[in-house]
Amino acid sequence: MKFVARYSGIVALVLAVLALQVQARDLDHDEALRLREKGAILPLEQLMQPALERYPGATLLEAELEEEDEVRVYEVELLTVDGRVRELELDARNGRILKDEVED
Repeated sequence: MKFVARYSGIVALVLAVLALQVQARDLDHDEALRLREKGAILPLEQLMQPALERYPGATLLEAELEEEDEVRVYEVELLTVDGRVRELELDARNGRILKDEVED
């Protein structure tokens, strides 16, 4: 019984932290097209310009449209000329770079 009482607080804390983690939802092609037609998001090719200016000569490896906390973002992976893979998150409304880090 002491064991349960001692660790129940820790279990509750872990569950609370897990519940607060950001949940991302992938958007499919049909939904992306609908959002683009409504003007809610901009085309990826238009939003890639700042990323490609930051990493000239980079190659696009992967791009996904996701929704995180009601914010739509393009998650993009670039292969830079020095051989690093960079993961960027671009705000799908205006192209602002929200995240830029080396992929592990």
